[in-house]
Amino acid sequence: MKNSTLNNKSFWAIFKKDFIRNKFLYLMFVPIIAYFVIFHYMPMYGVLMAFQDYSPRLGISGSKWVGFANFMDFFKSPSFWIVLRNTVKISFASLVFGFPAPVVLALLLNEVKSNKLGRVVQNITYLPHFISLVVVCGLVHMFTRDTGIIGRTYNALTGSKGAMLNNPSLFLPIYVISNIWKEMGWGSIIYLAALLGIDNSLYEAAEIDGAGRWKQTLHVTLPGILPTFVIMLILRLGQILGVGYEKILLLYNSSTMDVADVISTYVYRRGLIDQSWSYSAAVGLFNSAVNLMFLTASNYISKKVNGYALW
Repeated sequence: MKNSTLNNKSFWAIFKKDFIRNKFLYLMFVPIIAYFVIFHYMPMYGVLMAFQDYSPRLGISGSKWVGFANFMDFFKSPSFWIVLRNTVKISFASLVFGFPAPVVLALLLNEVKSNKLGRVVQNITYLPHFISLVVVCGLVHMFTRDTGIIGRTYNALTGSKGAMLNNPSLFLPIYVISNIWKEMGWGSIIYLAALLGIDNSLYEAAEIDGAGRWKQTLHVTLPGILPTFVIMLILRLGQILGVGYEKILLLYNSSTMDVADVISTYVYRRGLIDQSWSYSAAVGLFNSAVNLMFLTASNYISKKVNGYALW
């Protein structure tokens, strides 16, 4: 007990000295703390709605408690397996095809010898990230309709008719490919930074041993970026059910609802349109709980297997 008191005193003494020395840095940090407290932690109070029959008139403190009734209603709903299947399918496809894309692009850019060409390619691939999602989805609609260049080409090759986004079997490829196009360049920045941290002497030693560019990539480059890759993969697995509703809402329609409706769009419809606040809060909490389990499990497995982990 005495040792813990001494440790607390020494901590606050060190903190006080550091605060006096770096008071302006701490002052710059205040807006960041305020942002997370106001927009991330304070709204967590609303999670209580998931266990209530919430009424805006009574508020959270006065609404009737119903326990896990909202969760059971969701699990018994016919929509449960549909939205869960679609969410997992879209997220898994994005993970398998979209997650490695920035790594591949970074490796290719790393092999470009011309700095001028490398900068041009980087600027071209980074640019889609800064385009509004609404604009991107508008472009997807325009190019994939039956009069668009992609839609017209597809229809000519397959003999199909109509807009591609009206075809349920094409919604997933269109979603994943457009996502890769938009975010691949921006995501490669992290891996390019990791590539710059690899010691050049390792390449020189590999070259002396007779390794060509391919073997250098396998035995030097890939192990060099493995820690970054694993950490990014863990973070991505923590969002396995986190398919955003914005792009889905902008792309899907009544023809593709059965294959495109995900948990986030289901929450949006039930919460804001149907005004079933407690029910939608329960669905959202279920989604967050599953993501947390995936994050914790992937972090634990990674730590045991290769020693790389978030904590």
